[in-house]
Amino acid sequence: MPQTSNRTAGFGESVIRRMTRIALEHGAINLSQGFPDFDPPEALTRALAEAAAKGPHQYAVTWGAANFREALAEKQRRCMGIPIDPDKHITVTAGATEAMIAAMLSVVNPGDRVVVFSPFYENYGADAILSGAEPIYVPLEPPDFGFDRDRLRAAVSKHTRALILCNPSNPTGKVFTREELAYIAALAEEFDLWVITDEVYEHIVYAPAEHSYFASLPGMAARTISCSSLSKTYSITGWRLGYAIAPESASQTIRKVHDFLTVGAAAPLQEAAVCALGFPQSYYDDLRASYTRKRELFLRALDMAGIPYTRPAGAYYVLADIGELDRTDDTRFCEWLAREVKVAAVPGSSFFREPVKHLIRFHFAKKEATLLAAGERLMELRSLWAKQRKG
Repeated sequence: MPQTSNRTAGFGESVIRRMTRIALEHGAINLSQGFPDFDPPEALTRALAEAAAKGPHQYAVTWGAANFREALAEKQRRCMGIPIDPDKHITVTAGATEAMIAAMLSVVNPGDRVVVFSPFYENYGADAILSGAEPIYVPLEPPDFGFDRDRLRAAVSKHTRALILCNPSNPTGKVFTREELAYIAALAEEFDLWVITDEVYEHIVYAPAEHSYFASLPGMAARTISCSSLSKTYSITGWRLGYAIAPESASQTIRKVHDFLTVGAAAPLQEAAVCALGFPQSYYDDLRASYTRKRELFLRALDMAGIPYTRPAGAYYVLADIGELDRTDDTRFCEWLAREVKVAAVPGSSFFREPVKHLIRFHFAKKEATLLAAGERLMELRSLWAKQRKG
């Protein structure tokens, strides 16, 4: 039999998607894979019904329908505070996942190095490897998950081509400070780096934290590829509408790579989503308030269950510490949790380059009733675990 490629030899199945399957198998509340159990805004579903009836039903322009790009440029100019030309700077992709790999393939050469903060969303290391690059991991230090500046500088060399920045961060919920971003910007200038950002949680940030777009820092728009999507902001993770905003020269290359990866994002979904991009500021204020309530509700549940955690400043994830129960096998613990407690989480080891086995990730993008039900089940965690250990 012919052999498969060497570059994929170290890849395994997505742990996040695997935990969703386990949750379904055991009837567990799925707090592993980060998607809501509530509907998108009604205006958006009405627009989808209209697009389903009237179209468009054929290919859009490869790099995105003109009206979608125009609406997106207007919205992101307002949010990011930088000039954005829909015809020169935007590529619409099949989710932020495709935007990230298209960006990586566009600016990284085989043999280059790419800096990745750890813990990290599982795709980043794989994207670097698929691009022929070597990922260089820099740890984020608990409890606030800041980085050591000397360690970051030491990770950058003449062979480094790019740095991946997830802000707000999955899985930690960290929101990078303006000072931290300024230090990264100075390194990017000094070493002539691309900074590829994943900012899908840009509108899910909790006071007093504030999100700063990396491209908005002085001089950074020229070396930043800003990747994001509509998935989390409008609760439409299944629509797979993402985008990359980049300088014109990089956009031209991203569009070529994107064309060969997927040709284009779904035309009727782009048509429907135009309405969401025109939502007023009150929508984003309400989104933040809603997720703030969900965060507080779920963290109270963890407090009542006696499960330590790191309080997230953004996104909708929380890293919980199971070290008092099991410090050796977080994957086994999460499988047990789904099977016996009927709540699914993701083993933290899937996010860390370091040998971390005592953390698990929950998400709280759920109806409040779902979070309350999960909290009730988690109240039994310690007693069920003690019973299991005795058995």
